[in-house]
Amino acid sequence: MGVNSITLVGRAGRDPEVRYFESGSVVANLTLAVNRRSSGDEPDWFNLEIWGKQAQVAADYVRKGALVGIIGSFKLDRWTDRASGEERTKPVIRVDRLELLGSKRDAEGGGMGSGGFGGGAPSEEEVPF
Repeated sequence: MGVNSITLVGRAGRDPEVRYFESGSVVANLTLAVNRRSSGDEPDWFNLEIWGKQAQVAADYVRKGALVGIIGSFKLDRWTDRASGEERTKPVIRVDRLELLGSKRDAEGGGMGSGGFGGGAPSEEEVPF
């Protein structure tokens, strides 16, 4: 038996890139910055892939700096580079659940707070932007 589950809380590194397909599917891709416990450390960055209704929520409501929580699984995208012919890989988190926890502005003004993952709004020292 294997377990592949990831839970992260962090800030969107950019607005989502959204693609709509003729089949009706939608995918959103964005990066997530997750702070480490020590305030002097650089944040860890994760590539997120979100499909379906959750992708549309991300497209409509997530902007750079927004605080979000995700539950998902790790996958390794593999492809062959067209220019060089080399095999490439990229680690990606496939998001199953997206929680909107607030924006950078909300954190500065004491806005939304926690939304199911707990912890409340981070301090200015914790925000990687």
